[in-house]
Amino acid sequence: MSLDIKEYLENDAVILDVRTQEEWNEGHIENAKHIVLNLIPLKIEEIKAWDKPVIAVCRSGGRSGQAAQFLKQNGVDVINGGPWQNVDQYIEK
Repeated sequence: MSLDIKEYLENDAVILDVRTQEEWNEGHIENAKHIVLNLIPLKIEEIKAWDKPVIAVCRSGGRSGQAAQFLKQNGVDVINGGPWQNVDQYIEK
């Protein structure tokens, strides 16, 4: 798992946080994009337009897993990064 995250970050992946606004406000990865899970289907074209690999994150990995599965079915190069803190540790500050 962590190897994938590192590899994706090296390939300029966009980090997509799918948590609620409240959770996002409590803390998030700098420069991550925030799209609440239930809005992902409405934003699919916007996400595809980034034209970059995507790492989906949430609080525990469940919602990011759902987002990753949906995005993958729609042709996005995506992995489930699990909890956002999990991915944050790989980001150079």
